[in-house]
Amino acid sequence: MVTGKIRPRDRDAVIQSLRAGVVPRAAQHLIQVGRKLEIEAMLQDIERVADGGGAVRFVIGEYGAGKTFFLNLSRAIALEKGVVTASADLTPDKRLHATGGYARALYRELMRNLSTRTKPDGGAVQGVVEKFLAAAKAEARETGAGVAAAIQSRLQPLTELVNGYDFAAVLGAYCEGAEKGNDALQADAVRWLRGEFSTKTDARAALGVRAIVDDSNYYDQLKLFARFVRLAGYAGFIVCLDEMVNIYKLQNKQARNSNYEQI
Repeated sequence: MVTGKIRPRDRDAVIQSLRAGVVPRAAQHLIQVGRKLEIEAMLQDIERVADGGGAVRFVIGEYGAGKTFFLNLSRAIALEKGVVTASADLTPDKRLHATGGYARALYRELMRNLSTRTKPDGGAVQGVVEKFLAAAKAEARETGAGVAAAIQSRLQPLTELVNGYDFAAVLGAYCEGAEKGNDALQADAVRWLRGEFSTKTDARAALGVRAIVDDSNYYDQLKLFARFVRLAGYAGFIVCLDEMVNIYKLQNKQARNSNYEQI
């Protein structure tokens, strides 16, 4: 039940989406009914993530049952709880397991749709990095240490993970670019985080790192990002994948089974 006054912006967003026959990306709670138990279960998962834990939830239903709507509603709730979200639709060209760049394409889509409470429609990668940088500067002021030392100290836990050193080096490059007013260096760092470098040679020339996001390590990269958003001050990280039926529709049996195993 909706209480209080509905903001015109939310009202218009819902009405326009319904007229277009698509799921609203915001204010879903205004038209949500009959999912009390499901919402409670998802809230428990979100709270577990915010408490430093993890959870996996599969939303199953017939075509038109409201799966996408429920995912978007859950995503909106997570954003209100201070959790960073990333979302993408699985397609034949965006898979959980693949060669030829299809898995990396899924990662790029997730990063393109990365959202925070202040930027709920995606494109929040740079905002997350900026918040981390602001937190590092605040720590430096409190401790009297330099900003570079504070950044290095905060990023130390990431080096325990696969590609953690390169991840930390890229963030360090972004912070260096911010300090020196080097917009190109900052842009290259964001491109790397989004998985937009296609060759290691280009990444090494731009940032001095040897690794890039590819089909074999994108999941490790997501784990790194999950740790990083907490270092930046967010409550946690949630990934929403829709249209999983496209895995079932893959014609190649080996590709289909590999995606099932990846799940």
